[in-house]
Parts: sequence; C-alpha cells; structure tokens
Amino acid sequence: MGLSTIILAAGQGTRMRSNLPKVLQPLAGRPLLAHVLDCSAALAADDVCIVYGHGAEAVRNEFPDDSLRWALQAEQLGTGHAVQQAMPETPDNNRVLILFGDVPLLTSATCQRLLEETPDDDMAVLTVDMDNPTGYGRIIRERGDVRRIVEEKDAGPEEKTVCEINTGVLVCPAAKLKRWLDNLGNDNVQGEYYLTDAVAMAVNDGVTVHGIKADSYVEVMGINDKKQLAEVERALQARLVDALMKEGVGFADPARVDIRGTLKCGKDVFIDVNAVFEGNVELGDGVKIESNNLLRDTTLGARTVLHSNCHLEGATTGNNCEIGPFARLRPGAELANNVKVGNFVEIKKSTVADGSKVNHLTYIGDTEIGTKVNVGAGTITCNYDGANKYKTKIGDGAFIGSGVELVAPVEIGAGATVGAGSTITKDVEDNQLALERSRQKVVPGWKKPVKKGEG
Repeated sequence: MGLSTIILAAGQGTRMRSNLPKVLQPLAGRPLLAHVLDCSAALAADDVCIVYGHGAEAVRNEFPDDSLRWALQAEQLGTGHAVQQAMPETPDNNRVLILFGDVPLLTSATCQRLLEETPDDDMAVLTVDMDNPTGYGRIIRERGDVRRIVEEKDAGPEEKTVCEINTGVLVCPAAKLKRWLDNLGNDNVQGEYYLTDAVAMAVNDGVTVHGIKADSYVEVMGINDKKQLAEVERALQARLVDALMKEGVGFADPARVDIRGTLKCGKDVFIDVNAVFEGNVELGDGVKIESNNLLRDTTLGARTVLHSNCHLEGATTGNNCEIGPFARLRPGAELANNVKVGNFVEIKKSTVADGSKVNHLTYIGDTEIGTKVNVGAGTITCNYDGANKYKTKIGDGAFIGSGVELVAPVEIGAGATVGAGSTITKDVEDNQLALERSRQKVVPGWKKPVKKGEG
C-alpha cells in the first residue's frame, strides 16, 4: 500500500504579527515547512501534497520542487476542510498521513512507528500526555482504543480532566477518509469542519482507532506566535547539539550555540560560546572555535584555530591554520596549510599558500599569495578601479612591508621585498627590492590649524 502525506500549511498565523506566512517563519535558518518536508521525505511517500492558502504565492515559490502536489484552501474553514482540498487527487489505495506545517520537530522515526503499529485498514492518531492540557483536544478512550476526540471549547468538565491530547497527526486509509470527510458538519462552537470528527465516524463504521503516544510533548509542539517559535528554536538547537556531543564534539556551553544548517565535525573538535553555524559547515579533527564566531558555508582543516569575533563565509582552509581574532574571510578565500590570518584582516576571492602570514589590518582581494609570504600590517591590494576587478600575484617567499598599496593588476616576484609605505603600480622582479615613496618635505611657515575663537 502506498503512502500519501498531506501537510496542512494554509494558516495565516495572525499571532505571529508578521507579513511572512507562518510556515515560512525561520527555524534554525530554514522555513518551518522545510523541516516538515524533511520528515515527509524520510518516509519515502509516493505522494506529497501541501495544502496552502495564506501567502500562497510566497509559499509555492519557496518550494519549487516539481514532485510536490499543491492544493489551495482559499478559505480557512477548519482542518477537515483543509484535508478535503487535497483528497480529490489522493490515490484511493494509499494510506494518508496528515502532518502540519507548523509542527516542525516531529521526527520521521515517530511517524514510522505510527505507520508500522497501525494495520493498513485501521486509523491511528498521534497523542501525547500533558501536565496542562488546556486548549487542546482531549483523547477519549474505551478499552484502550480511541473512541472520540473532544475539542476544548466543546469539552465538558469531566472531559477537561483528561491529560492525553490530540496532536492532529493522523493516519488512515485514503478511500475511507474521503467518505468520512464528505460527511463532516460544522455544528460546533467554532463553526468549522474538524478533522477530528472523522475519528467518531471511523468508530461508528467499526474501524479500530489506535492512540499512539509520542515520546515527549517537545516533538509535537505547534507554533502560533514568536514566543513559541523561540521555544521550538531552543528545543531544536538542543537536539542538534546533543547529537553532536554524542559524536564526541565538545561545547563550552551547549545552550549557547546555534546551528542553522549542517555542521559536520571530526574528532576532538571544541566549540566555545556564541558560535553560529549557517549553511554547510565542516570542521576537521582538532579544530578549536573560540567565542563569538559566525561560520557560513565554510570548511576548516584539521587543528585549525579560529580565535574570537571572526566572520567566515564561503571560505576553506587547510590544516593547522590560525585565524583572528576579528578576521573576516569572504567567499572564495582559500587558505592552504599553516597559514596565519590575524586581527582585522579581510580576505576575499584569494588563495594563500602554505606557511604564509597576513597578520594585521590588511585587505587582500582577488589575489594569489605564494608560500611563506609575509604581508605587513596595513597592506591593501587595490583590486577595483571603480568598474572592473584585477588580480594581484605575490610570489613565494616575498616580503611585503607595512602600509603598502599594491595596485592591480600587478605581480610581485618570488623572494622580492616591497618597502613599507610604498604604492606599487608595476611588476616587481624576483628577489628585487621595490620602494615607491614621495620625498619627505618640510613646509616652511606651516602652522597647525586651531578652532575658531581659540586664536
């Protein structure tokens, strides 16, 4: 029997107080709906349908995958009405798994257990126990099986004492679900078509309804406002960091790290507080990340040390590098082995070969730096003329003095030395000394300017 997953993602999320549709709100750097789609993908469903509504165009544009099926819910008239929009093209011989675009922490393992523990012809709802179930639909059981689900606003005093609640996640045969949805009514306080009413219909038809409990409430937390979004963010970060610690990664404080993408770590990696990882980041064996760093789409080689307060994006390093503090590596920055990049250094679209040093207050852009080069403090590669970018090449073993401007296109030969304070506009041959400074002058009669009224 095939599987259709139907993801309800049409809600406006008015309590978010945002122009962004609720299912596009960011969680760990990705839209809420992306996390639910990950869960669905892991189940290998042959049919995936997203029921969308508010912010329809933005939602569809965010997920251009042609394998997805879309069903528009123009009016939000309840969960039952939402599922109805998806059913016409749902194969009758499939089972249907209902998921929610604002419940992003649900794991594929829990969904798989729900599917495996439910016979193909039966229905199952995912439930969870709560200390304070106020506001949630209560699970009413008889002899262990679910008999009905009562919404908070329709529940009586005795029903409100029940602590097992409905998460909304449901699995059942598609053909039967179509028939039950066709018979839904909206005779309730909200005037909406409840998907939960299908449970009572299943019971009336003699279908067994199983109640399968999630391991914890955290996994089924829904998001309606920014406070809940923040709570789920922390819960997800705790899950991600816990997985890394099980793999041997060390953290100074597991609560003060944010992973907004994929973080792969080798052995003996240590990460200090307030580190943020975005996109795809890979840390080799023995890498040390000090405090207050952001790494985006970056790979650091083994035993590299990233000192505090650095910003790395689209950068790669070899082994045994030392970066920072207060360094910035921009896209295309490629460091080989044993390279040192110091404080207030910015490198963009440049390669730095083995053993070279760029230690202080320097900008390197569109540049090739050879092996064992020393670049002095305050050096600038002038790579942009206002319209076009040009390249600078610095040969092996060259020494660039402090306060140098290298005006591209220009090439500094191997073993060459450029004196401090020089502006170099022409190529320098191998092993040459190049100096380009104006002659120092003393201006007769010059006086230091003073503020008006002080003279």
